[in-house]
Amino acid sequence: MPRMLDLIKASAVPANLVQAAARGALSVPAEEILEILVYLTHKPLFREHAQMTLAGWDEKASMQAARDPKTPVEVLNYFIALENLRSCLLPALLENPAIHEEVLIPLAADGSRDVVRALLASARARESQKILHALTLNPQMTSQETGQVRNWLSGLEMRVVGGTESGLEADSAQSGSLGPSCTLESLAPEDDLESESPEVAEAVRAFEREYAADIAAEEGTPFRPLGGTYGLESEEIEELPADVLDAVATTAVSTGVAAAAPAKKKPKPEASRESVLQKIARLDVKGRVKLALMGGKEERSILARDGTKIVALAVLDSPKISDGEVEKFAGQKNVLEALLRGITMRRRFMKNYNIIRNLTFNPRTPIDITLSLGKNLMTQDLKNLSNNKEISDTVRKMALRMYKQKMSTSKSS
Repeated sequence: MPRMLDLIKASAVPANLVQAAARGALSVPAEEILEILVYLTHKPLFREHAQMTLAGWDEKASMQAARDPKTPVEVLNYFIALENLRSCLLPALLENPAIHEEVLIPLAADGSRDVVRALLASARARESQKILHALTLNPQMTSQETGQVRNWLSGLEMRVVGGTESGLEADSAQSGSLGPSCTLESLAPEDDLESESPEVAEAVRAFEREYAADIAAEEGTPFRPLGGTYGLESEEIEELPADVLDAVATTAVSTGVAAAAPAKKKPKPEASRESVLQKIARLDVKGRVKLALMGGKEERSILARDGTKIVALAVLDSPKISDGEVEKFAGQKNVLEALLRGITMRRRFMKNYNIIRNLTFNPRTPIDITLSLGKNLMTQDLKNLSNNKEISDTVRKMALRMYKQKMSTSKSS
């Protein structure tokens, strides 16, 4: 016998019975009437009654449905939507595996204080990079909570195989010899830390304290710039040792970022410039972290492409870094996704419109970040984004929808 919902969908039920269903007055099992009510919220004639009935639905029955993975996904998605959310159901909904992670991201980014508290207490949310990142963008978060979430994110990201997002296997990352390991002393002696400004010295010490375990875990990981030798002059490429070139070529293949062939010969740069890339290639992880924090613009531009996540993130924490540099990083396709995520987790950079724009137009930016930042774009940029063939269909559709909404609002006003 067909279910009542199937009959309603097929328009095989009289209007008065459908109206009774919208009021919850049909004699059918509770799980089926919930499914019917959610379906009717999409029908203009019955929407209002169905929404009111769902809002007043018995709490115990609603909780049972929210907890049960077998509840139809349409019902669960209705309950979890911000406009329909009942705070008493939220903990059960958050842990229900039938609710897709992507559904929880808008909740994390725009939810109320009650939603924030529930997400912070959720075991599932604490294990999801996407949900945690969206939480850091929620204006309802306190600074202390944001710091805690960043610590959770750092712990999750370091579980990636080999400690990087390059896709290399652990033994591949260690293959080949890069020559004797070189510490920062060859570029910046240890006592240089004392000669630095108090701000820089404290930044280095604070970063090393906070990420000591991560730095130790990456010990022995060689320098492998993403995209291989892309963006380097031919002389700079030639000065790299052969084993380093082999390593960066492997990284370029594994990340899908093409390595550029050496360009035409150009006049040889100064000797002091020539030595920078070579010495960076021989630095250990701790040395590269220090250089990222203490070095100049040239060093940061190279280390931002380091395939080791902790080094790339150290670049963003340098007290010397400028917004202009970050604008460039935000638009680069040969950097780790972790660096692009890291940019959005620093409030200073999120005040710069050009950085936000570059991130949304960068096809390497994770889709959850692009979707959350899209609402900040100006009308013309939304239109351009909707026509950008390099980014995903999901992002283009989102941009087109927002563009139409803004145009409609401007016309009505």
